[in-house]
Amino acid sequence: MNRKLDVGGTLSQAFSTYGSQAGVLLPVAFCLFLVVAVINGILADSLILLPLALAVSVIAGTLYQGMVVGLVSDVQDGRRDSSIEDLIRSTGPVILPLIGAGIFAGIAIGIGFLLFIVPGLILLTLWSVIAPVIVVERTGVFEAFGRSRALVRGNAWQVFGVIVVVFLIVIVVQTILGAIGTGIEDSILLRIIFNVIGSTVTAPIVALVAAVIYFRLREIEQGAQSAAPSQPAVPPPPPAAPGPTV
Repeated sequence: MNRKLDVGGTLSQAFSTYGSQAGVLLPVAFCLFLVVAVINGILADSLILLPLALAVSVIAGTLYQGMVVGLVSDVQDGRRDSSIEDLIRSTGPVILPLIGAGIFAGIAIGIGFLLFIVPGLILLTLWSVIAPVIVVERTGVFEAFGRSRALVRGNAWQVFGVIVVVFLIVIVVQTILGAIGTGIEDSILLRIIFNVIGSTVTAPIVALVAAVIYFRLREIEQGAQSAAPSQPAVPPPPPAAPGPTV
């Protein structure tokens, strides 16, 4: 079995799922990221509050990733029967750990990006599957960060490659929509409208990629464990020779 993440296959599966499940993914993304767009629109002009805006976006993204995990699992099983209610209900039992993980990751990644960007990219890679880990494996907040790092280990460059592609797609979409909004009239209201449109379109890509990466890394991990040679049983020591009789 291939023990490296297939970057092209991961992206292809994510976009294929997006195309077939857009009717479920987009309405949930719109409702969730409308709140984020309002906050970001208000804070966008403040460089000092930029980490807070990024933290809010990461928290929302973590929640949304948690919602999408079950849908990806359904698609992989061939059922494809997830509804909008299913996406929202799937995070009910783990909503507090998801919010806690989103807050911690958002603050840490936001600070990392302020520190010359590279630390933020490293954390974004290592923690790329914390939401699927929490939803599927029912871990605690801090345990999820360690588990995500363990899954990514050995495939960090492949995961980073997927993140870079998705990041570029998001940047292109957001730039185009931002240019359209600015060309019409540069106002907070229009900024919010185009922000929510951009987030609604791109959030499913990010969430689906995170879920697909998680399930593929799980398969790689299980394949590596099954391929590991088992330790031979240690034979019992021979019985002691009988001593001389008197």
